[in-house]
Amino acid sequence: MEIRVKECLPPAFYELFWEIYEGKYEEFWLKGGRGSGKSSFVSIALLCLLLRDRQANAVIYRKIAETLRESVFAQMQWAAQQLGLDGYFRYQLSSMQMIYKPTGQKILFRGADDPEKSKGVKLSSGYFAALWFEEASAFHGMEEIRTIQASILRGGKGVTILSYNPPISAQNWVNREALAEAEGRRVHGSDYRDMPREWLGETFLRQAERLKRRDEKAYRHMYLGEAVGTGGQVFGNVVLREVGQGEVDGIGTVYAGLDFGFASDPDALVLCGYNRKRRTLYILKEHVRTGESIHQLAEKCGELTPGRVVRCDSASPREISELRRLNVNAVDVKKGPGSVEHGIRWLKELEEIVIDPKECPHAAREFATYEYAREKGGGIIPECPDRNNHTIDAVRYALEPMISQRVVKLKKGGIQ
Repeated sequence: MEIRVKECLPPAFYELFWEIYEGKYEEFWLKGGRGSGKSSFVSIALLCLLLRDRQANAVIYRKIAETLRESVFAQMQWAAQQLGLDGYFRYQLSSMQMIYKPTGQKILFRGADDPEKSKGVKLSSGYFAALWFEEASAFHGMEEIRTIQASILRGGKGVTILSYNPPISAQNWVNREALAEAEGRRVHGSDYRDMPREWLGETFLRQAERLKRRDEKAYRHMYLGEAVGTGGQVFGNVVLREVGQGEVDGIGTVYAGLDFGFASDPDALVLCGYNRKRRTLYILKEHVRTGESIHQLAEKCGELTPGRVVRCDSASPREISELRRLNVNAVDVKKGPGSVEHGIRWLKELEEIVIDPKECPHAAREFATYEYAREKGGGIIPECPDRNNHTIDAVRYALEPMISQRVVKLKKGGIQ
């Protein structure tokens, strides 16, 4: 059978299809808003994986079993019809499975009401080539995902696919996890604008434009799949994207900052640049590690910040002294009452804080998900919590010369 991928999928998914088909990564995270095409794409890709290998099977999970029939089961029937395979499958709603008649390969549909029950999912022959979590944000966290993975993908032969609409809060586990550094993981984003207009229909497009005019924040969350926040997000100016070498070369002065870890907290070393004209901060490199010796930290400073001043937390004079002895140009940053709040406010008022998530995954996660403290009732307290902010502190130390500047403007009639 010959399937022309470009006739079944929009261009936004061409490259991703071949990455899944060829097993380039172990995990694929597909995020997007309403009409982004991610579920349609996964259903077609999953069938292609089964056609490639007669021993391949698949299992699809949703958090609640009762939602399977009207969602992923119907979605897989649609995909079979699109590929001209509908007559080749036997659909069994009682046991929630699809069976490919020529070979007996199966697609199982399961609910994760109790993740431990996944240990009972067995095959009489073959292996699970694909594990799909639809609406992954409905799961309670990575522990649930890992429990099911360990039961289904024995031997590590299969691929895991998670599709979801990003929850509104950047602090939600799935949003934070998508920003986490993880080997073998590919994160892909799409929205309805990547789809052919005729696939969505004019009614859908009019509804999207209507919401955009009425409530842009709701539009960005619902249709663009952005984690727009619940009102407690500290940094609304964070931009996560790749920073090219040409852009780095044009930044000018690069600053280094170091936040020392204590007990279970990591040391956090960052390199950042500041474009005064554009009032844009670039976070370029990071080293975040727990439990390393002062010699290891000094070696890393030498690699990332050769000859540069490394501005450090003044609360750690012994560590600063040791770094100096090991030829690191470490200096302490003086802190006083209100210095944290002043530094955070300075960062908030920048036009953009650009972070390369591949080079700086910890900084990307911390800046994007950092929120003000909340009362027990959920109300926002205008205080910045001292947790999950190691790279944020390191950036404040690095930029202390600019943050501490006081610009006095003279005008007729006195000082402004």
